[in-house]
Amino acid sequence: MQEGEQMDRTSEAMTSTAPPLQWFALHTRSRHEKTIAARLDSQATETFLPLHRSRHTWKNGVHADVDLPLFPCYLFARIVIHDRLRLLQTPGVLGFAATSARPMAIPDEEIVLLRNATESLKAEPHPYLSCGDRVRIVAGALAGMEGNLTRRKHEYRVVLSIEAIMRSIAVEVSEFDIEPSEIQR
Repeated sequence: MQEGEQMDRTSEAMTSTAPPLQWFALHTRSRHEKTIAARLDSQATETFLPLHRSRHTWKNGVHADVDLPLFPCYLFARIVIHDRLRLLQTPGVLGFAATSARPMAIPDEEIVLLRNATESLKAEPHPYLSCGDRVRIVAGALAGMEGNLTRRKHEYRVVLSIEAIMRSIAVEVSEFDIEPSEIQR
């Protein structure tokens, strides 16, 4: 074996044993999501804070559109699991969304779909649902996603849930873009 080949194999072995970057949901102090996301971004930690636009009226009668977190008290960070202590020491971070005692990683696919939903569709917070009619979206930016069908006035909405943080969002859909899911809860 040549020396160059041995170095290549050694570097391959070192990179394959490095823990992968994974998405985790961070539980934050109320109304500190944007500040914490900015602080983590400045520390070279990839974050994702989905926002929605809301119209607010203050006591003095001023109306303004503001960007609010889609999931209040939560933001997403992409880290190596061994780096969690550094995040927990960040002011305003209360903890990780977890199942039992372990932080729960969120699949990259869910983050990609959530990004697509917030960029291309009008999304807004919705109470977390655990039952209801399950539907699959068959067309559009969220094709393949499944959620619960609801109705608001004359509009159909699909409630998409992020189980790691027990939060949901409702997105408007056309009745022609959905079909009943094969798997019913």
